[in-house]
Amino acid sequence: MNEQVHDVIVIGSGPAGYTAAIYLARAGYQPLVIAGAITPGGQLVNTTEVENYPGFPEGIMGPDLMENMREQAEHFGAQVEYDDVIEADLTNKIKSVTTDGGEHYKARAVVITTGSQYRKLEVPGEREYGGRGVSYCATCDGFFFKDKQIVVVGGGDSAMADADFLTRYASSVTLVHRREGFRASKIMVDRAKANKKINFVLNTVVDEIKGGPQGVESVTLKDTNTGGKTSLETSGIFIAIGHTPETTFLNGQLQLDEEGYIVVEGASTRTSVPGVFAAGDVVDNVYRQAISAAGMGCRAALDAQSYLTDQEVS
Repeated sequence: MNEQVHDVIVIGSGPAGYTAAIYLARAGYQPLVIAGAITPGGQLVNTTEVENYPGFPEGIMGPDLMENMREQAEHFGAQVEYDDVIEADLTNKIKSVTTDGGEHYKARAVVITTGSQYRKLEVPGEREYGGRGVSYCATCDGFFFKDKQIVVVGGGDSAMADADFLTRYASSVTLVHRREGFRASKIMVDRAKANKKINFVLNTVVDEIKGGPQGVESVTLKDTNTGGKTSLETSGIFIAIGHTPETTFLNGQLQLDEEGYIVVEGASTRTSVPGVFAAGDVVDNVYRQAISAAGMGCRAALDAQSYLTDQEVS
């Protein structure tokens, strides 16, 4: 066990984690950031050009943006470790976390920014064409599909909203759903059905994504009733079948909502356990944007500072 007690441990990275680290480091707390072993920097490290993050009129590559944030946090004194937290004891006044590499760390406060993962179709071609026609974020990538034929997969509110949004750019949108009925609310379904650019293909799943050097070229569709397969030409496929928040390591210590997202108190980032704060996509199941995650990371840092100050006074 590492006997040093840090002021703050930030679990996770991405815009929320690195922003929290920047604010905490500038305040003199020298946070320890456990950024993740495989994809430190969050989902943006798998993104190509980011055009909607303020301050970059020509856009910036997702990995470059995360690298800049990490360097800024380290410049002010943050320590970054590339490992995954597999266990945490958050209920005591002094918190402790254990990493996959076998390290044990202690801290007076913890900020959780582990994010969420897009649910995947797990079909051939999905991984191969990620970032080259396969997308999980309509607001991030829709602009790149001007006057193209695209596919949206899903049957919830997110899929309906994505399909409707993408018609601003695409020549046509085909919404593919595995059942006849939808999980989406009636108002969202009605809005999508009223959009003349949206076609519906129901009782159907995507069986394979095909493409070439330039990216996605078509998808193979499978009828869930007959098993028959057809091919549909498309330049892109937007997968909107939900997210899975990264909260398994908490083992029920924090209050979660019915979908597994961490519950925070009002507009703050305070969780159900004193001294534990949460920010970014592990909390936010609505906006899921880099800029909103960064803003929440700032709030988490300020909430953590307030907590630590109160602890020092008491």
